[in-house]
Amino acid sequence: MTKLAAKNHIVGLKCKECARRYPETALHVCEFCFGPLEVEYDYEVICQRASRKAIEAGPRSMWRYKDFLPVQPDDQLVDIGAGLTPLVRSKNLAEALGLDQLYLKNDCVNPTYSFKDRPVSVAATKALEFGFEILSCASTGNLAGAVAAHAARAGVRSFIFVPSNLEAGKILGAAIYDPVLVAVDGNYDQVNRLCSEIADRYHWAFVNINMRPYYAEGSKTLAFEVAEQLGWRAPDHVVVPVASGSMFTKIWKGFQELAKTELLPERLPRMSVAQALGCSPIATAYFNGTFNVKPVIPDTIAKSLAIGNPADGYYDLKIIEESGGAAETATDEEIVDGIKLLAQTEGIFAETAGGVTIACLKKLIASGKVRRDELVVAYITGNGLKTQEAVADQVAPAIQVGPTLTSFEEAFCKLDHPANVAAVA
Repeated sequence: MTKLAAKNHIVGLKCKECARRYPETALHVCEFCFGPLEVEYDYEVICQRASRKAIEAGPRSMWRYKDFLPVQPDDQLVDIGAGLTPLVRSKNLAEALGLDQLYLKNDCVNPTYSFKDRPVSVAATKALEFGFEILSCASTGNLAGAVAAHAARAGVRSFIFVPSNLEAGKILGAAIYDPVLVAVDGNYDQVNRLCSEIADRYHWAFVNINMRPYYAEGSKTLAFEVAEQLGWRAPDHVVVPVASGSMFTKIWKGFQELAKTELLPERLPRMSVAQALGCSPIATAYFNGTFNVKPVIPDTIAKSLAIGNPADGYYDLKIIEESGGAAETATDEEIVDGIKLLAQTEGIFAETAGGVTIACLKKLIASGKVRRDELVVAYITGNGLKTQEAVADQVAPAIQVGPTLTSFEEAFCKLDHPANVAAVA
């Protein structure tokens, strides 16, 4: 091995099925078996560079974990400040659910208000390294905003493909960055098929298609941060909202890599999947005791999770089995209740995916699959302002009063609330 190669922590790409190796390039599927490609690292090199002390002295963003990400030392990072989001120790929600230790990983506060800023930051950086001048994606909404924002930061054009029935907040959240926004008459799986055809014909960097091996690695930082924020330990159990299944596999990979490089003890968390009932192919396979994930047509208010043919579904099920985790589903009504419960106990307004996480966590506790004495981390991946339609008719209207104390007190006395009784008394 040459001196230059010895210093590179990236070996290349490797097929998860047949183990064939490829150089670093914009490729996501094995040319021999059509299995998915994944970035392969030299962990001896990473061990020489990475330490708790070095990480803690790094930037206040996801890029403090650069040694674990598939970028070169001289790459121009496309960084809008994603990561190092709060890990909130829950008191009220934990008490309501009957847990001793519950933490909420609040990725609602990323720059474009979802976890998607993490993988897109990596994919955009890699796209510049490869010489692409157009950044693109197929998106259920959150990815659209993240790609458009990072393209703006990188100074390149962006083409964003979304289903035409996307929530208005997510459309506006992408459009403000001035991409070419393409609304497709179809569901996400149809949008993705169209984008795969475009990626074959045009020299564009589709973050979740030809750039997928690098893009997916950004989600590992959700594991790295949780471990660091817990004082360099892994949780006992994590609950993750799942669509394509990629984030779930990378959170698991992140914890594995920290153990492999001796930054964590060997003990890894149990991993559980949370899905909307109206789009739950992975959970359905789990319930049926099979690794055969059958595609479905999505029918759920949780549009960010509405991927009926999840690319990583099989691998999610293997992780559930290996880690001793589980899967659960939530109805639309339960999703709305989960959003409200999280907001009204912890002051976090999550989008529908967050409602799925909380609703499924509640059911996993009730079934005994999440134990009271476990240290549990629930991932909240997007901001509720993006999906206001889901709860718009579930909140109380404003009280209308005139600009006088008399008018206020007349209305106040009619309120069915304990506070007015104490105040009047």
